[in-house]
Amino acid sequence: MRKIIFTVLGILLVVVSIFLSKVIVDSKKTFKPKAEKVVKTVFTQVVENSTVPIVVTANGNLTAKQRVELYAEVQGVFKKGSKLFKEGQAFKQGETIINIDANEYAASVQSAKSNLFNQLTAVMPDLRLDYPDIYAKWQAYLTNFDMSKSTPPLPELNTEKEKFFISGRGILTSYYNVKNLEQRLSKYRISAPFSGVLTEALVTEGTLVRAGQKLGEFINPEVYELEVSISKRYTDLLKVGESVELTNIDDNSKYKGKVTRINGSIDQASQTVKAYIEVDNKNLREGMYLEANLDAKKEENAIEVDRSLLLEGDRIFVVRDSILDIIEVEPVYFSDKRVVLKNVPNGVTIMSKPLSGAYTGMAVKIYSEQTEKTKG
Repeated sequence: MRKIIFTVLGILLVVVSIFLSKVIVDSKKTFKPKAEKVVKTVFTQVVENSTVPIVVTANGNLTAKQRVELYAEVQGVFKKGSKLFKEGQAFKQGETIINIDANEYAASVQSAKSNLFNQLTAVMPDLRLDYPDIYAKWQAYLTNFDMSKSTPPLPELNTEKEKFFISGRGILTSYYNVKNLEQRLSKYRISAPFSGVLTEALVTEGTLVRAGQKLGEFINPEVYELEVSISKRYTDLLKVGESVELTNIDDNSKYKGKVTRINGSIDQASQTVKAYIEVDNKNLREGMYLEANLDAKKEENAIEVDRSLLLEGDRIFVVRDSILDIIEVEPVYFSDKRVVLKNVPNGVTIMSKPLSGAYTGMAVKIYSEQTEKTKG
């Protein structure tokens, strides 16, 4: 009997539980949140077409405009000079950079000059007897002949008889032999062709220098050139003498330069033309990396915007009555971050910053800086 009672009570408890849970579920109200319409804020600008300067950006490393590679044309021992032959050593124009021991060769030059002097002395008696009218000028030449100085030019040969006489005595041959030796003797001393500084020194004092050996490099540190490669589409826009702004991207320093030369041929591989920009500044050094902004041309009735605003198919977003729309434009120049556009009507409101998820017909509100300030 007890089992029957407990069984009936259990069934009643289950039934009551089911009934109560159903009542609770049915009595619970479901609230559906009302979907709010989100209107995004966009940054805009009103179009005012104007003249936009197209600036072509290029870069490169500075090189000295005046540069000399020093080579030995003769052989000998490198003698110590008044200044050390070291990198960074400055020399004024005309100063001796390299002096090679030429004592042995100088002796052979003196011997050749002595031989010429003896030949001239030997023909003087014949000149006095046979050609008294030209004797005086040759006597003057012989009197002024200085063995310690460079051989002076021979007197002018006015008549054929004089030419035959002097040439027949071997004087012309001896004279040009001496001048050839003197010319080679001058190669034992290398002087500075301009005021500058050594940037490379490959030998030291006391070194045996051989003919054809490279000795170093010498540059003028006051004037530099920047070689840049420009796309062939802009070569007809660049002109020699154009002003160029140069920027050191390390410290953002600005320098002024000008286009001095433009190569006449196009590089077949890169389809670019090399332009050379001259710049002078005491803070510049050879090898510095600079960026050049070349004023290629001026585009009339155009605007310049961020490249991210240009959509596929050459279109941009405009705002009309707080609704996004699209218009077609004509891009005329692209840089790394900007694009120059034409065919954009004056007075049209365009987006000035890209908006994620934007589409035609999207409702937006224009950000007003003045409104934000008023709220603040």
